[in-house]
Amino acid sequence: MTLHPLPAFDDNYIWLLHEGARALVVDPGEPEVVLNWLVQHNVALDTILITHHHADHTGGVAALRQATGARVIGPAFESMPEPLDRVGGGESVTALGLRFEVIDVPGHTAGHIAFFAPDAPGGPLLFCGDTLFSAGCGRLFEGTAAQMHESLTRLAALPGGTRVCCAHEYTLSNIKFAQAVEPDNAALADYAARCMALRAGNLPTLPSSIALERQINPFLRTDEASVAQAARTQNPALADDPVAVLATLREWKNGFR
Repeated sequence: MTLHPLPAFDDNYIWLLHEGARALVVDPGEPEVVLNWLVQHNVALDTILITHHHADHTGGVAALRQATGARVIGPAFESMPEPLDRVGGGESVTALGLRFEVIDVPGHTAGHIAFFAPDAPGGPLLFCGDTLFSAGCGRLFEGTAAQMHESLTRLAALPGGTRVCCAHEYTLSNIKFAQAVEPDNAALADYAARCMALRAGNLPTLPSSIALERQINPFLRTDEASVAQAARTQNPALADDPVAVLATLREWKNGFR
């Protein structure tokens, strides 16, 4: 079983998991990228997983369903390209012989879900859409800081070896912000050097891992004194409350250049 990040648009990844003559894809915003790969490798599309409703994640679903007959699985409470099987947190689905646990992760959108395969060959797999990015998190378009904090806490509790398959190549810009928050974080400095080398070679920085994100991602480190102190530079009256710290970090990141 092999994992491929297929580049789409400017910075999206459509994740493709492939075994034998079958594959699944996650959040296919562009159908052509997927169809070209399938033809090139003589593979049939079995399943489409969708994490949330934004067009850069769903725009290719209808064309792929029509071309391949693939089963579509997506969030229970978001507007989706019908027909599909709708799922929510606490449920599980099986695709390519793998069991995927569905995790509710509202914040970026109100009904965002993630798919977690604890028994995937090569280590656990997490398809987290736009909730968790390497060294960052998604914007709060529809949810609250409290929801995002709870969602990220839920993801951070997954096994450290979990491969984190985010939907965008935002890592370098996120690292730049994370270093503004924690300039003395040695693990972050090492990670920055590795990621810059990867991008210089036009290689993806992803997947990351949950263990790494716990070390370098300020949005998973809101209970750290250094992160709270950095947030306080933006809001001197900020209380030592992880949700308030996350809200301040997210507002800071929104305007960070």
